[in-house]
Amino acid sequence: MSNIKMFDLVDSHCHIDLQQFDVDRAEVLARARAAGVAFIVIPGIDLSQCRRALALAEQTDWLYMAVGLHPNSAADFNDDTIDALRTMAAHHKVVAIGEIGLDFYWNKATPDVQKCAFVRQLELAAELGLPVIIHSRDANAAVAEVLSAWVTSAAFAASALAKRPFAGVLHAFSGDLALAEQAYNWNFVLGLGGAVTFRNAHALRALAPALRLDRLMLETDAPYLAPHPHRGRRNEPAYIALVCEQLAQLHGLSSAEIARRTTATALRFYGLEDRFGVDLASSHAAVHS
Repeated sequence: MSNIKMFDLVDSHCHIDLQQFDVDRAEVLARARAAGVAFIVIPGIDLSQCRRALALAEQTDWLYMAVGLHPNSAADFNDDTIDALRTMAAHHKVVAIGEIGLDFYWNKATPDVQKCAFVRQLELAAELGLPVIIHSRDANAAVAEVLSAWVTSAAFAASALAKRPFAGVLHAFSGDLALAEQAYNWNFVLGLGGAVTFRNAHALRALAPALRLDRLMLETDAPYLAPHPHRGRRNEPAYIALVCEQLAQLHGLSSAEIARRTTATALRFYGLEDRFGVDLASSHAAVHS
């Protein structure tokens, strides 16, 4: 991790609010800063968790939030949910809608219920002009069908979101090159995390060099999916540097270059260029002068 410089990295998807960090959250965040993490985005899971995470983000200036109902929480979705999300999304720390999507692995809600919650939240994102964080587990074809219909709709074309640099991210990307190309056509980016470091992730490691570097964001999904050599233990945002190093090896570039490109994408994606752009550029210039 020695060639990654201070505040070059972004953890674009980290559940730092969850109880797995209650005992030592301050120390975990300090290690993230020491590893060069400029900011962290906390995804939404359900309404009560969104409120707790938003309170945490208010306490730390480099924590930001996405609000949304995870597909495994979709059984709790009703008409009041959208109003609650709309209200929370007005907060200055909210930078996206998510994580939303479909999960046919756990099936904690029926596919129809999940799809209803998914579509309604996509409509909200377009209404508010906020990018979406997409969860897809064992559901890539169904997610692609919903997203294709959404981005080609008249409502989306007329929305503020259609004018943003990016419309969404496929979190923990698990698809093939064809799905990646489809995502680029939707004006989406891809999120890659610890799985790309797994020794047995042959398909993902083979695919990674073919993915566009201007459409990648780094993520940990902590406390889940810890990268090698921490696999099977609690993940934490400092380990984003290991994901960066693995991608650098796969692309034949320096870790610093991967950090620079993925952080630039994250800044544009979350609309935080004005907040962090100068600071990151100054830091990068200082350590290379």
